[in-house]
Amino acid sequence: MLSNIIGWAVLGLVAGALAKLIYPGSQGGGLIATMILGIVGAFIGGTLYTLISTGKFALASSGAVAAGALIPSLVFAVLGSMVAIFLWGLVTRSA
Repeated sequence: MLSNIIGWAVLGLVAGALAKLIYPGSQGGGLIATMILGIVGAFIGGTLYTLISTGKFALASSGAVAAGALIPSLVFAVLGSMVAIFLWGLVTRSA
């Protein structure tokens, strides 16, 4: 259980940092915000991967970050983090 939480935190930090580097513009936020963004992104990316691979909508679970699937998990977590950055920008954009 604790190893899953640590795994999500590390994947989230790496994915969030990579997404912030790739995504144009300035997103701000510190280490914790980047980690949360990455964890949300991993969740979004895992859900999108499940939708693409199976054609069924199913929420991602902690099993999405398996040791044998680290690179695909990271890629989808970064993509999901970029989606999260975009959505957060839409929500926080002032009128």
